[in-house]
Amino acid sequence: GTSAADRIHPRSYGTFPRVLGRYVRELGILDFATAIHKMTALPAARMGLKERGRIAVGQYADITLFDPERVADLATFEEPHQYAAGIDFVLVNGRIALENGAPKEICAGRVLRRA
Repeated sequence: GTSAADRIHPRSYGTFPRVLGRYVRELGILDFATAIHKMTALPAARMGLKERGRIAVGQYADITLFDPERVADLATFEEPHQYAAGIDFVLVNGRIALENGAPKEICAGRVLRRA
């Protein structure tokens, strides 16, 4: 059956939206700049991915556009397969992978190895 596939943790769909919605916007534990740095540039640097994690000339264009007032995780343990709210566009290697909250059928990503 599909029970094993259905038993995923809700954060599989909403780890970063949970941080942005709950811990940044609602609780004020982090500010947006610090949270985004911890999700992007910091892990890229720690893994030695020199062309990732920042918006700058020569970097790969992996960008998520979200509404800071609406971003939130929607997945629950009962209904784990739910995309987050407030994420409007995602670009992977400069190609639109999610548009107006709907996934596109493209494969723009690739496996990344440590530098």
